[in-house]
Amino acid sequence: MIKRHNPIRPCTGVWLLLVLLTLVTYGIGEAGLGGIEVVFLLLAMVLIKGQMVADFFMGLRRVRLRWRILLTIYLLLVVSGIALAYLMGIK
Repeated sequence: MIKRHNPIRPCTGVWLLLVLLTLVTYGIGEAGLGGIEVVFLLLAMVLIKGQMVADFFMGLRRVRLRWRILLTIYLLLVVSGIALAYLMGIK
């Protein structure tokens, strides 16, 4: 059986995806895009990036489910607070 070696480690792939999402966020800002859809897209990317950092770089991918759920709830609360503040600001 031939064992294939993947030249890109999982952490490197995650880091590249984080950089890509950051560049997309930067591009949206530079393009001057706005509106509620764009804000919620950005907040979704923030949630994804936060979960990726927690899972791969904080090492929570291999811990008990309750710790992962706790951090996910925290991220949801922070992103929801930002969304609520945005929505209250546009009214």
